[in-house]
Amino acid sequence: MNRAVLSALASGALFGVGLAISGMTDARRVLGFLDVAGEFDPTLLFVLGGAVVTTLVAFRLVLARAHPLFADAFRLPASRRIDAPLVAGAAVFGIGWGLAGYCPGPALAGLGAGSVEALWFVPAMLTGLLIQRALAGRPGTAPGDEKPPAA
Repeated sequence: MNRAVLSALASGALFGVGLAISGMTDARRVLGFLDVAGEFDPTLLFVLGGAVVTTLVAFRLVLARAHPLFADAFRLPASRRIDAPLVAGAAVFGIGWGLAGYCPGPALAGLGAGSVEALWFVPAMLTGLLIQRALAGRPGTAPGDEKPPAA
């Protein structure tokens, strides 16, 4: 296994452990955050706040480098447009997250932890992914969708 794959696996494992420690693999935490009229649980707000601060600092440090440690260039989205497919996708994602209490990261971490809910959610999520790709008429990221950041 090469260093890039090992780095991705280590990053994913660290992310999963962070989700588990913060309790975000428990769908009831997310649903409790959305239940502002009932038993509100602010845990997600603190996790999101910590993630935003960490990301702001990390992106500044990482993008100051000429290239990533295990690649020739950074691969960032080229488009900055907010179009109908982006808004529709965000809406479907948000509705699904609100209904199920899971988004992809916590669902996969929950699956690894043996969560029965995640066992039901992950196949449904993958089915939605395949349907979206079929409707979009593309098997993956189109060439030219990514470009290195401007210097």
